[in-house]
Amino acid sequence: MGKEEETAPPTSAIGEYYLPLSKLKGTMSVEEAIARRRSVREYLSEPLSIEELAQLLWAAQGITDPKRGSRAAPSASATYPLEVYVVVGKNGVKELSAGIYKYNPLKHSIKLIKQGDYRADLAKAALSQPWVNKAPVVMVITAVYERTTSRYGERGIRYVHMEAGHVGQNIYLQTTALGMGTVVVGAFYDDMVREIIEAPKKEHPLYLIPIGKVAKLHELSAEELAEYYEKNRRG
Repeated sequence: MGKEEETAPPTSAIGEYYLPLSKLKGTMSVEEAIARRRSVREYLSEPLSIEELAQLLWAAQGITDPKRGSRAAPSASATYPLEVYVVVGKNGVKELSAGIYKYNPLKHSIKLIKQGDYRADLAKAALSQPWVNKAPVVMVITAVYERTTSRYGERGIRYVHMEAGHVGQNIYLQTTALGMGTVVVGAFYDDMVREIIEAPKKEHPLYLIPIGKVAKLHELSAEELAEYYEKNRRG
C-alpha cells in the first residue's frame, strides 16, 4: 500500500503539529445546527483549513475543563476509552500533507503516523463506500475497551459505545456549524482499518467519519415544522 509522499507538514515538535486554539463561540446556534444536521455523502473538492480541522478534533475529544481534564463528550467515570485518527487526503487540508495523524487531546496536537493518501485503502476496507474515498478528510474513532471495562466489567462495553455516539453527534453538529457535511460509517473490516491507520491491537475501530464542505446545507423553517406537526396531530 505504498503511497506518493508529499512535503512533510509543519511541526512544532518532531512529527507533531500543535493545532490552533479552537473557537468557543460560533455563528450558528445549537438549535440551528440540530435542525440543519443531515447525513451527507457528497462533498466539494475544496480543502479544509487547519483551523477547521482543529475545531472538529476539539469537538470530538477536546478539553473543555482544564482543571479537571474534562473533554467535549461525556465519558463513564472519565475513563476516556476513545482515540481519534485523521486520514488526510491529497490537498485535503491546507498546510498539511496527505497522511494519517493521531489526535492528542491533552496537547491539542496531531502526530503524523505515516505519509500518503490512504483514503482509497480506507474505502476498500469500508466495503467500497465511495464517500470515504472522496471526502477531503476521514476521522477514525477507535476504542480501548479495557480503560472502561476494568472499572465496570462487561457493562463497560455499553458505556464505550454510548460515548462513541456522543462523539459522533458532536462531530455532526460541529461540522454543520462550520458549513460542512459528514456521515458516520460503521460498515467496515476492523482488521483492515486497524492495519491502515497502524493502530495497536488493543484499539478497536468503531467509526469512520468522512468530512467535507458542501454546496448547501439543509434548510428547515418553523412554518414547515409546524405544518408537519399539525398534519400528524389531525391524523
